[in-house]
Amino acid sequence: MPRLEFWYDLASNYSYLAAMRVEPMAARAGIDVVWRPFLLGPIFKAQGWNSSPFNLYPVKGRNMVRDMQRMCADRGLPFVLPDPFPANSLTAVRIAFLGEAEGWTARFSRAAFAVEFGEGANIADRATLDNVIARLGLDAVAIIARAQEDSVKDGLRQRTAEAQERGIFGAPSFITDTGELFWGDDRLEQAIAWARDARTQ
Repeated sequence: MPRLEFWYDLASNYSYLAAMRVEPMAARAGIDVVWRPFLLGPIFKAQGWNSSPFNLYPVKGRNMVRDMQRMCADRGLPFVLPDPFPANSLTAVRIAFLGEAEGWTARFSRAAFAVEFGEGANIADRATLDNVIARLGLDAVAIIARAQEDSVKDGLRQRTAEAQERGIFGAPSFITDTGELFWGDDRLEQAIAWARDARTQ
């Protein structure tokens, strides 16, 4: 089965849009989705940014909010811009990374996105993470403790370095089996078509 890698940061609003539709769309095309949580902060820092471009360029930020309102309304999704934006997603992304070996990364990520951008919750808050994990029927105390282990920290650092090495500069990004890179929720349809057809050019 062809695969499509879905690279995202849980602080990314456009990744929220993609996370809520990538799996059913890929399934209809006979494609397996591989969830790849990573951190955008080091990517932005390498580009000379100390925050989201939506904060660095206020006009762009205001347009993003309106764009999200339109897109979410079209898709029947709630949207509330969280405060602060972007959230400090470090612990949440470590949790998502931890879940890969146990098969709950996608469920956790969708739930975290839903409370963050659907309800305006701060995913940096321990109480928010506790509630998200508990809704999945998992042990929040144990998982958050494990997310602080060196193996998880080192693994996520390596994952983020891999993102940089593969040319990822924003989220969401999608990479096909042939190495084709697509950036943005609005490129998901094209990414799926390329993955389905195993296109190389």
